[in-house]
Amino acid sequence: MTGAILSIDQLFLRFGGVVALNHLSFSVMPHAIHAVIGPNGSGKTTLLNSIGGAYVPNSGTISFHGNQLVGLPPQRIARFGLTRTFQTIRLFNSLSVLENVMTACPVDGAMFLHVVFDTKRAREAERLATEKAMAALKQVGLDAFKDQVASSLPYARQRLLEIARAVARDPKLLLLDEPAAGMNMTEAMELMALVRRIRDSGVTVVIVEHNMRLVMEISEQITVLDFGKKIAQGSPAEVRRDPEVLRAYLGRGRRNA
Repeated sequence: MTGAILSIDQLFLRFGGVVALNHLSFSVMPHAIHAVIGPNGSGKTTLLNSIGGAYVPNSGTISFHGNQLVGLPPQRIARFGLTRTFQTIRLFNSLSVLENVMTACPVDGAMFLHVVFDTKRAREAERLATEKAMAALKQVGLDAFKDQVASSLPYARQRLLEIARAVARDPKLLLLDEPAAGMNMTEAMELMALVRRIRDSGVTVVIVEHNMRLVMEISEQITVLDFGKKIAQGSPAEVRRDPEVLRAYLGRGRRNA
């Protein structure tokens, strides 16, 4: 689609005899909140892993800002301005909240030498990284907990800390994998407001989420997967009444994703 920030074209990925992504194609427009939903086993997290470089599809293309991503390592993809969170929280539990976010602030090879030898340039880099990390913590509402050890945070705040670490890299595209998992409704509604603020700051958001109330209220576009195939795409109102979506969600028991 013309003007899209992310284009998935005929993506196919097989694990042994299991087809995880089945010639999947869709596009994400800039500065949108685009949800990807589907029953367990539909390929949602597999899709995010393919976009982020953890999986290499058998065929098809992924274009982000004109860059072809298939086959590139995750660290190279991240340099294009793509960051993500994970379904399973991945924090440095023994580090402070602030230190966790500072790990996302990039240090080039030359700067690494300055850090090792504690030069004036290194101290300036640390100051800038601290400022950037604090801004990200303030954005998610965790600035007051900056000195707390990450593992001591309640579960919902650990989720927010992962998001802070992702936005500290100034992404163009943010992938959120089940960010509301384990949250109560109040916490999920606060998360929804946060995701909107991130979008309003100029970041495109792709969100995989099972909380349908959150998805329907926050998304401009929704892509629905079933067994690795796209079965519907459109606005929340369009998706809500699509017969294929109803069949996928109300059909017989599913395999786990």
